[in-house]
Amino acid sequence: MTPRSTVILGTGSYTPERVVTNEEISRTVDTSDEWIHSRSGIRERRIAAPDEHTSDMAAAAGRRALDAAGVAPAEIDLLVVATITPDMPMPAASCLIQHKLGIPTNAACFDLNAACTGFVYALDTACAMLASGRYRKALVIGAEKLSSVIDWQDRTTCVLFGDGAGAVVIGLSDEPDKGLLATKLGSMGENADLLYIPNGSSPSTYAASARGHFLKMKGKEIFKLAVRVMDEAARDILEQHHLRADQISLVIPHQANLRIIEAISEYLELPMERFFVNVERYGNTSAASIPLALDEARRSGRIKSDDVTLLVAFGAGLTYGSALIRW
Repeated sequence: MTPRSTVILGTGSYTPERVVTNEEISRTVDTSDEWIHSRSGIRERRIAAPDEHTSDMAAAAGRRALDAAGVAPAEIDLLVVATITPDMPMPAASCLIQHKLGIPTNAACFDLNAACTGFVYALDTACAMLASGRYRKALVIGAEKLSSVIDWQDRTTCVLFGDGAGAVVIGLSDEPDKGLLATKLGSMGENADLLYIPNGSSPSTYAASARGHFLKMKGKEIFKLAVRVMDEAARDILEQHHLRADQISLVIPHQANLRIIEAISEYLELPMERFFVNVERYGNTSAASIPLALDEARRSGRIKSDDVTLLVAFGAGLTYGSALIRW
């Protein structure tokens, strides 16, 4: 029997109502719109309300993905949520989202932490679980409330991040060479000190530090490494499938920094017109970044039947990953 392919049946996304511009941030920290935009490409970001949690945003994105796919919550038997900002350390955000969406109690639900590469990791995991034959339909969500772990007194980080969620519904198909064609995942744990949150909710080998529950980042080092690993992850997966870069209809990169995306465009020798970019409006939303962009790309007509889309990301860990999807 020919193995069935795993395909994306629908996409959805959600961003909070509140828009925080660079000008607004410049009123509280020593920065400016020109400084932020010239270094990151970001003009604004969305910030969740105090009583709006990661699970709320994830459920909203998931509901829209289910509607787009024409799939009822009762049909979902697997829910995978990529996040570094769950509502609480325990239980998993996925369990809260399951309840909010009315997904059956016999569905498998779990969270996955691979930071900004989280959605690519979650997509690969869910597709593999469906391909095993044990599950039939999966909901995969990337969601973050990064505003809860940002030091709003640190101008090097507070200007970069935002909140939001994106989701996809995955099912099985008998069409060959459709859906998820391949993934390339990896991690470089020796670089864990470049992007991290030192103080956790349980005893740690890291000493508790003042303001240690906020995200810490070594920006210059992250920038250089991100360009290299994203370029390698993209090239490796293209070579694996004997594809040239110019055969890719659209690249959806992690939306961390416009300068990183421009560097990848140059290294792959692909024009920026082949890249979907929304970092200017949302900033870096970590695990929500790619699925949010994926939903916007589909709804705006940037993805068509038989197109091949390349997803590529990097994140704390230091994790990295890429995926090829044929629609």
